[in-house]
Amino acid sequence: MAVSETDLFESQARSTTVGSKVWYVFRRWPVVPMLILAVLVIAAIFAPVLAPHDPIRQNLRARLAPPVWAEGGTSTNILGADHVGRDILSRIIHGARISVTVVVIGLTAGTLLGSAVGILSGYYGGVVDELVMFVVVVWIGVPFLMIALIVVSITGPSFGVVITLLILNAWTGFVRNVRAEVLSLKERDYVALARVAGASTPRIILKHILPGVANTIVVLATLGSGTFILTEATLSFLGAGIPPPTPAWGVMIAEGNSYQVDSWWLPVFPGVAILLVVVALNFVGDWLRDRWDPRLRQL
Repeated sequence: MAVSETDLFESQARSTTVGSKVWYVFRRWPVVPMLILAVLVIAAIFAPVLAPHDPIRQNLRARLAPPVWAEGGTSTNILGADHVGRDILSRIIHGARISVTVVVIGLTAGTLLGSAVGILSGYYGGVVDELVMFVVVVWIGVPFLMIALIVVSITGPSFGVVITLLILNAWTGFVRNVRAEVLSLKERDYVALARVAGASTPRIILKHILPGVANTIVVLATLGSGTFILTEATLSFLGAGIPPPTPAWGVMIAEGNSYQVDSWWLPVFPGVAILLVVVALNFVGDWLRDRWDPRLRQL
């Protein structure tokens, strides 16, 4: 049966419309980064179910086994095995739990601390603001990695020490940005009217100042998530982070560094996991900034 020119034109038009809608969705929403982050969260929550093997169980018979598609690889270890026969895929899946935990606990605490100090510093101004900014400037000038290595050498590596170090490293960025927003907001008319109406300082801060800086805080937290994961991986790589045999991605890279010439999969796969997650978080942070900042919003 012959196809008329009208039917062919309508079919092409429908195809073009569907393609335009799909392209619009991908331009308007960070679909791929959100999918990557969804996989990260699912892997972290259901790691014991999704991991094919125990992440810390050693199997010397599978020592340095290559990925399934490489010569000598088997389906038992899809992404290969490390120098003591531990399954790489299982360790990456369980490492996602470490990354999510670090972000949730460390970044939440750092966000709350830095935002609270920034709001108080900007609102009160004067001596309080000068004292806070002096501490922030001095703290930023301190070499973080050197302090981290000294602390770990004294206390020993542990999850609690890593979280504490990350919190102390993160709060200053929130202070400076939130303070700058508050300095502008506290001069607005609605804040002055609240003072005239007799509103207390806590009420003004919670009801009028905090909602105005909430968007900034969320965007900073999202953009800082990738930095948190990178910092944790760096500390673990240097031996000042999560202690082995815990399957943290930084630990995996450090352990595989000595075998990267002949067994490239040991450092590469956890490195790719870090790359994908950090890039996805940065894309989502940029998207939130563009959506919530009227100066950057794309219509």
